[in-house]
Amino acid sequence: MLTPRQELILRKVVLAHQATVQPVASRTLAADPELMAGPSTVRHELAMLEEHGLLAHPHTSAGRVPTDSGYRYFVDRLLPATRPSARTIELALTRREVDEAMRVTTETLSQVTNLLAIVSAPPLETATIRHVEVLRLQSQIVMVVIITSTGGVSKRVLAFDSPVDNGLVAWASEFLNEELVGLGLGARKLRTRLADPSMGHTERTFLDSLVPVFTELAESAEDSLYVDGAARLLSEHRFADLSQINALMYMLEGRVVLLDMLRRALDDREVIVRIGSENTAPAMQSLAMVTAGYGLPQRSLGTVSVIGPVAMDYAATIGVVRDAALQLSHFVEDVYDA
Repeated sequence: MLTPRQELILRKVVLAHQATVQPVASRTLAADPELMAGPSTVRHELAMLEEHGLLAHPHTSAGRVPTDSGYRYFVDRLLPATRPSARTIELALTRREVDEAMRVTTETLSQVTNLLAIVSAPPLETATIRHVEVLRLQSQIVMVVIITSTGGVSKRVLAFDSPVDNGLVAWASEFLNEELVGLGLGARKLRTRLADPSMGHTERTFLDSLVPVFTELAESAEDSLYVDGAARLLSEHRFADLSQINALMYMLEGRVVLLDMLRRALDDREVIVRIGSENTAPAMQSLAMVTAGYGLPQRSLGTVSVIGPVAMDYAATIGVVRDAALQLSHFVEDVYDA
């Protein structure tokens, strides 16, 4: 634990470094009337903070900069009193499509924070079937359209060896809507719902050809990530070398490491802050990530995240991420209950 004066000095250094991204000199701090301490006292306290590993001294003649541990102490112990209670972001989530809500949230987050924003979409298997349409495009070409509860639309075109009767297509649409509407895409009941022993051979054969459209949709679906603001991050944050930029871009393109990081925060509705070396991915070692989960009361569905420099404005960023996750949770609750 630090003394009150040491905490005040640490807070001053963190805020000054956030504002200027430059080392903070002891003479600058000594001139601050709030400290009420002379230059020698300030230098002593800075040395103690450095000994605790909370500050670093880049050069002999330069001032101090916060370390990852210094920022962690700031976020955990000094920030709560300054966190805003009022809403810090307003998302224009007016449409019912979840994918549109993901895009709006990501773009708004990036614009408000001027950083990289990432939103992970709910898994496809959490959606239910809202409507099914079977259409004959040509005599031997049939298209199946699936509309889900989240507003997603999936299409699959099937080719048959012989012409398909229009009446069979109309029957299939009616039967599939009767049996599958309201059922989850990943539900085990889906295949058994379509197994009617009283069905004629022609209907059974045609329906069997359509079943993979539903069963393979959830199995082949990949986690969707919405990303915005990479250019903002690169322009605002001074990377130490080109390899850091390459590592970050590779992580964004590959998604595997990033998805793994986000899944770890999926079950936590509180805001999680990972600072510098606390991130296991090498591409994140010089960055900080602020993440919060969103979803239904009984189930988490995805995460809202912002990635930026370690010297980011944590108070503002935490407030924005928390608000965005809360608003997105309210949105998906309305959509999934509809």
